[in-house]
Amino acid sequence: MIKKDWASEIHDRVKEMEAISKEDMQMENEIWNKRCIYKVAPHVTELNKKAYRPQVVSFGPYHHGEEHLKPMEAHKHRALLHFLKRSNKSLKSYRKSLAQVVQDLKDAYDPLDPIWQQDTDAFLQLMILDGCFMLEILRTATEAMDDYASNDPIFGDDGKAYIMPFFKYDMLMLENQLPLLVLKKLIAVIKDKEFKNGKFANKLILEFYYGYAFFKTRKEDCLHVLDAYRKSIVLWEDYSRMRGQRTSSLLARGNEMIIRSATRLSEAGIQFMPSKPGSGLTNISFHRGVLNLPPIVMDDTTESMFLNLIAFERYHVGTGNAVSSYVFFMGSIIYDARDVSLLHSQGIIHNAMGNEEAVVNLFNSVAKDIAFDLELRFYDICMMVDRHCKKPRNEWRAIIVHTYFTSPWPILLAANLLFFLSVIQTFYTVCGFYHKN
Repeated sequence: MIKKDWASEIHDRVKEMEAISKEDMQMENEIWNKRCIYKVAPHVTELNKKAYRPQVVSFGPYHHGEEHLKPMEAHKHRALLHFLKRSNKSLKSYRKSLAQVVQDLKDAYDPLDPIWQQDTDAFLQLMILDGCFMLEILRTATEAMDDYASNDPIFGDDGKAYIMPFFKYDMLMLENQLPLLVLKKLIAVIKDKEFKNGKFANKLILEFYYGYAFFKTRKEDCLHVLDAYRKSIVLWEDYSRMRGQRTSSLLARGNEMIIRSATRLSEAGIQFMPSKPGSGLTNISFHRGVLNLPPIVMDDTTESMFLNLIAFERYHVGTGNAVSSYVFFMGSIIYDARDVSLLHSQGIIHNAMGNEEAVVNLFNSVAKDIAFDLELRFYDICMMVDRHCKKPRNEWRAIIVHTYFTSPWPILLAANLLFFLSVIQTFYTVCGFYHKN
């Protein structure tokens, strides 16, 4: 009886789906397209809880109200008062602006707790409070915070030096995002005009993270801070060109290749050189035995940054796979501390983690769960490097270098042999001289 009821229910639902119009399907597609902020699955967060959980401040509903983040709530309310006073606009005007797009803001979260879905007033209050606080934080990069006390614990000189690095860290977590539409709407009220694109908001974010606009800010709308940061390290032109270009079809054809460690590549005659600074993680090239890689600073925040960017690429359809591909590639060529030392000596890895093993462990940890599904550019580089290494002369060179020049003993043995032969040659030369005389 139970099976029959279940079967009948499924049958009725199928009939309902058949009756869905194209307009309804288009509406469903639009709802899915609005999703951009995601809860990371427990089986992922269990591996490294700290990487996905904000330390000092929450933005949005996912971590709102957590005990260790409550102290910052008082500072949010205090910053809101400064924000309203300086902008000379009423709270009602900001609320009205966000109320016009409140459903779009709710749809950005996947999932959104029913409590926030049903209580629109509370949701709007959260968006205004967190959005104004985020704008105040971004403002510290370009403006003097004269309307705050010089000893303000957040916006004073000492406060900024201590707390801003934590804000930068927390604002790059996928679960701790605000839709950039919130910032755009708030800015529109301040400036008394609507912005057609996200260029102004993008500029604020990039100046906050880099201290200056290190390349021309693009007009494309970003989804949130994490998306804007990702596009800055991938670069917009690479993002639009590489998006969706995967290697699955190429691998299906049976192309085989081996990704060797940096040390082994060096033994095969490959030289490493840093790419142009600020050119993005995807600026990797290989030409005439020279592998150009982008310089990167490795510190205590790098692992969390990579994990959240990779999670965003996994969850958000159409984003691309550039960061995941970069991490997979670097994790493949970094096998042990010797590889880190080699890349450090060539100006590619700037290690602020204390030792080489920490960098090895970081890339191994982050890259271990990434599927071999590289962006097309990375796949092409891997194929070119592999072909270089498989040339007979390069294979023999690698064997000779690895066998005779990676250990000091063969070198010492050869040196001693040369010294012994030199002594013998000198002995016979002297003996011959005296015998002749």
